[in-house]
Order: sequence, then C-alpha cells, then structure tokens
Amino acid sequence: MIEAIKVEGNQRIEDGTIRSYLLVQPGDHFDPDRLDRSLKTLYATGLFQDVRLGRSGNTLIVHVVENPIVNRVAFEGNHKLSDSQLRPELQLRSRAVFTPAEAEADRQKILDMYAKKGYYDATVEPKIIRLDQNRVDVVFQINDGSSTLISKIVFTGNKAFSENRLSEVINSRESRWWRFLSSSDQYDPERLAFDRELLRRFYLKNGYADIKITNASAELSPDRKGFFLSFTVDEGERYKVGKITINSQLRHLSGADLQPDLQLHEGDWYDGDAIGRTADMMEEAVHNRGFAFVQVKPRVTRNVAKHTVDLTFEVGEGPRVYVERIDIVGNTRTEDKVIRREFSLAEGDPYSAEAIRKSKTRLTDLGYFTSVDVTTTPGSAPDKAVVTTNISEKATGELSFGGGYSTDAGALLDVGLSERNLIGTGINASINGVLAQYRSSITASVTDPHFLDRNLVAGADIFMIQTNYLGTEPYDERRYGIAPRIGYDFNDHLRQVWSYTVADRDVYNIYSYASPYILNESGWTLLSQISQVITLDYRDSRIQPHSGYVVELGTDLAGLGGDSRFVRGNINSAYYYPLEKYFGNPDWGIKLGGSFGYMSLLSGGREEIIDRFFLGGDNLRGFFIGGAGPHDAITGDPLGGRMLWTETQELRFPLPVSPDLGLSGRAFVDVGSLTQANFRNSSSCHYINGVPCEILASATPRIGAGVGISWRTAFGLINVDLAPFVYKQPGDQTQIFRFGFGTRF
Repeated sequence: MIEAIKVEGNQRIEDGTIRSYLLVQPGDHFDPDRLDRSLKTLYATGLFQDVRLGRSGNTLIVHVVENPIVNRVAFEGNHKLSDSQLRPELQLRSRAVFTPAEAEADRQKILDMYAKKGYYDATVEPKIIRLDQNRVDVVFQINDGSSTLISKIVFTGNKAFSENRLSEVINSRESRWWRFLSSSDQYDPERLAFDRELLRRFYLKNGYADIKITNASAELSPDRKGFFLSFTVDEGERYKVGKITINSQLRHLSGADLQPDLQLHEGDWYDGDAIGRTADMMEEAVHNRGFAFVQVKPRVTRNVAKHTVDLTFEVGEGPRVYVERIDIVGNTRTEDKVIRREFSLAEGDPYSAEAIRKSKTRLTDLGYFTSVDVTTTPGSAPDKAVVTTNISEKATGELSFGGGYSTDAGALLDVGLSERNLIGTGINASINGVLAQYRSSITASVTDPHFLDRNLVAGADIFMIQTNYLGTEPYDERRYGIAPRIGYDFNDHLRQVWSYTVADRDVYNIYSYASPYILNESGWTLLSQISQVITLDYRDSRIQPHSGYVVELGTDLAGLGGDSRFVRGNINSAYYYPLEKYFGNPDWGIKLGGSFGYMSLLSGGREEIIDRFFLGGDNLRGFFIGGAGPHDAITGDPLGGRMLWTETQELRFPLPVSPDLGLSGRAFVDVGSLTQANFRNSSSCHYINGVPCEILASATPRIGAGVGISWRTAFGLINVDLAPFVYKQPGDQTQIFRFGFGTRF
C-alpha cells in the first residue's frame, strides 16, 4: 500500500503537477502495470529528460531530470535561406522546453525547406550549448551545399515524337550554363506532376486519344548532385475525327445553328483542346442567344478498328442556379468595388461558368494580384450558389531605372515612378522621364479605368518632348502640352477613346542649308486637336497575339483654335494566323498588317511638316525614319506627305536552339508609299539663286525585305532586323541594319 509519494530532482515544475500525471495515489497498491503507465505518461509530457520510479518502504519515490529551457535558437552557415525565413517554421523557440525529438524534427524541416529551393545536398547539425539554470542555446549549423539540378531527362515508350520534341513540351529542363537566371533546371515535385499533365495534353492535342503516362519519376544521384527525371509513355494509336453531331435540346435552336462554333472538322486529327474550346464557344453562343441556363457536354466514341473518333455535342439546359452572393477574401488594400466591377455577372444573375472564367481572366489581367482563385459553393437553397473570390495582393508601385539603345532614340536612360493601384482605387498614376541621344521626354499621366464607377476610362497626360533628328531631319523639335482623354467599351472587343491635345511646338536649330520648306517651319506653333480611336480587337492576347485580328480607326481634327487646321484619318489592321497545327509548335505563325492614312487641309491654317505622315523605320523596315517618300530634290530633306499606305507580311518561327534562350525569328516583306507632298505656298518658294523649289514625290511603292531576331532576356527585349533587300527611289535613305534594346529594373 502506498502511504506517501515523494518527488525528487524537480526545479521548475511543482510537486503537485508531477503527482497529477501519476495513475496511482496514496492508498493505492504498488500495481506494476499502473506504475509503468505512470512512467510513460510522465515521459509523454515532454517536460523530462529522465524519469525513474522507486520505492522506499511504503513511499513511492519519483525522481525526475527536467528537460532544459531554450534560451535562444540561432543559425550559422546559412546563405540561401535567411534567419527570418527559417525561424517561423521551427518548433523550438526561446523559453520553450527543449527535447531532442523536436530538435531532430526542426533539423528535418530545415532540410525540407532547402530541398524546395533545389539544395538537396544541404546538411544541418543541431548543436546544444548548455548554460546555467538548466538552459540551452540551440544552434543549427548549416551547410547550404550546391544547387541540385536536373542532370538528365529521359523518355521511354515514345515513337511518334522525339525526345527533343517532348523536352520542349515539359517545363523541367536539363541543367545548362545559360539557365543561371532560371529555376527550370531545379527539381520540383510539383513541377514534375505538372510536366506529366503537359505531356498528356500534348498527346491528346495531336490525336493520341489513348495516351497514358504510366510513370513520371525522379531519382537522386548517389552523390546528391543531380536528379534524373524519367517519363514513360504509352502512346496508343493516333485517331482522326469521324462523324461530328450536335444534338440541341433547346427550343428554337438547332445543331446547325452551332456549326460555326466547331473548332475541328471531320478528317482532322483528334484534338482534346479543340473539343474543350468548341464546348466553351457553344455555351457562349447559346448564352448570347438569350438562354440563361445551358450546358454543352461533349461525348467521345472511339472506333478502334478505323482509328477514328466520333464526337457528339449534347446541348441542353443546365441546372437553374442563381448567384446568391459574391464574397471577396484576401484584399487588404484593394477596394471591393475595384474587384466587383471586373465580374461579368452580379448577385441575382443566372450562374454561368463562362462568365466566371471571364471574370477570373479580367481580374488576373489587372496585374494587382499574385493569384486569383474563384470557387463556387452551394448557397442557402439548391438553386443558389455562392461565388468566393480569394486573392493574394502584390505590390503595384514601381520605381524603375532603365537603359538601352535603339536606332530611333540612340542611347537612352529611363527613370520612372508609377503606381498601378493608387491607394486601392485602381487608378494608375505615373511620371516617367527618358533622356536619350535623339529623343528625350518627361511625361506625367493619370488614368481611372472606371471613372465615376461607370464604363468610362478617363485620364490625362502632361508631356514635354524634345527630338534631335540629327541626320534624318535638318532641324530639332520640342513640344509641351496636355492631353485629357476619355474612353469606353461597347463590349469585350470594341472600344473607343476620345482625347483633346493642346501642345506648344517649336521647330528650331534648323541647318542653314535645309530645304526652304523646312526653313519656313522655324518658330513656335500651337496645336489644338481633338482625336478619337475606335478599336475592334479579336486577338487571343494583346501582349503576345498568335491568332485573331485587330482593326484601329483613328481621326484627328485640328482647328479649334491654334495655328494648324486639318483633318487626319488613319486605319491600321493586323491579322494573326497560327501555324501550330502544321508544325506542332505555337511559335510558328503569320502576321499580315496594313495601314492607310490621309490628311486633308482646312482653310485658314498653317501647313506644318511636323503634322504630316512619314514613311520609314517602324512602318517600313529597310529605310530610315522618314527616309522613304517625298523629299527636296536639291537638299534631299524628307518632307512627308498627306497620303500614306503600308502593308506587311511577316512569318514568325522558332530558331533551332533551346526555347529557354528566348530566341525567335521572323522573315518579313514591308511595302509602302507616301504621296501628296505639295505645299500650299509652293509657287512662292524659290532659292536665293532663283531656282524654283522641286519636290521628288514618286508614288512608286517602296519595298523592304529581310529577317529579324527577337531575344527575350532577363535584362530586356532585344530586337535585330536585317533588311538587305530594298526597292527604293532616288534620294531615299536606306537602313539595312536596325537594332533596339531596352530594359527596366
């Protein structure tokens, strides 16, 4: 029988606390089983380094050795991960109880963090420094080691596509010296899983409906210096599209009405992506016809013997679901209304998966967030849904310094301060200065993309531009002005912008031997101009388009005050046609472009050369800016013209190098003509020696043809164009080599 319990060795923990963990108390028998469980319970508390139970007569002796208290946790030798990154992930903290198990767990946690950064040969050793009063310092001695890169990627089972082609499909890359600015050659388990899905999609897109990626694994080399990635594929047979059927169960809508939305046709190779695009386009087309609830389900029927796939698109009413509530989570800075106005549906509207996809794309395109996740959960009733938008904000302010060189501006220095989401309102404000060899400017701009919370884009620019033409024109020009503007969207593809520009312009530093027409331009003029641009844009991307077209129609009216009086119009268009289905690479494509501009003078105003169109440079490669078209017959100075047209054909293609280098090529043919160069006062223009002025203004088209390379580097985009094949007229100034580079950091 236990008459008393005596606790020995404890310093911080009270006797009563220790007794409370025991399963025996005074008056109980010395039961070996209950004593053993008491011993285990005391160990399980994590408070003791050692526990012993003994007996002295009828007294139970409990002897404990307490675990020390952590005084501090420190790190030594870590360079790839900072203390502030490591410390929050550890269990051991100052004033916590130290246990060897927690030290080992923290050691493994640090190794896992290094592994995620690609450092699999890192070593971590926890060192314990014992102090007085049973305290310890825990120091994790870390050796970062070297980055564990992907040494080799192999594919097995592939017959239709080579290893090189499949290597371009996945995101992981073998280690090469030029990837020092990329993480694609570092092993990442999540990337490996994504690579597996990319391979599956690639085969489905190219007709292999039975594709199976049976294995995707990574093996660490014995020296822990590299990874070997292995993908095993079972391609199966390649299928073509057989019969395509559209079954519409909707009233007043037949399958024939949806035929134009098909993205593949009978006899084409099977394409899983095209099937998904077809279903999306059909849903959108049906929505546009007034059907609020619609569902398109594609069904695939394989004919193994004929290697064909029959497709059936079932078009019917979807479940009647309405948006009960739109919740926004994660925005600590951006106002709710800035996010809500990007949604293509509102609370109470019929639920539409297509509208949700568009809304997510619009939110992502704002550039305010690192991630946008839109999820749908059931609402308070079966026909109601709650849409939750979870966002993660990012810094939208930018202080940038840049530099570069181009054949247009020369060497340049670029300094800018901008905020794309001013105090969370979505307003874009910036000030930017460019100091360049030929062209310098300072511009302040502010834009509200939803002025007065309506479908209005309002803003204004204040600018100062100074252009030193040097060899292309025998004069310099400076402009000071302001340009308020307002715009609106008719729909997702059609928009219009109006602006008013008032600018004070000075033509100065005119060479003494310049054309008399240019000498007459000397001095200040005031431009008062109202402009509009209407844009129809059906491109798949505004930044890097591969398909679709864009048409812009712009008009300028000068004469509401000021010295210049004219009406000027221009139309620009571009059409992009992808060649991926022929070459299997999205970098193949064709661009066809054209433009036309015309300027009509109004009575009572001055005719300024600086208001005219010029041909050459960006709009006609192979010629200097203004180097093609009308010029003075004696001095050779470009004089511009009032009617301009250009046309371009461009073939874009990948270069036979690793895609990671960011190199792409193009071959182009530019054609253009500039006419109507006569001046109002040409009859009064004479040289000092009495020889009348003469303008060479042949309407014969000029042609520039050549090749170019674009290189997307970590330091900026480099463009090089070589146009050795030029068809010109006497006096034209050609530019065979054209180079441009710029960056911001």
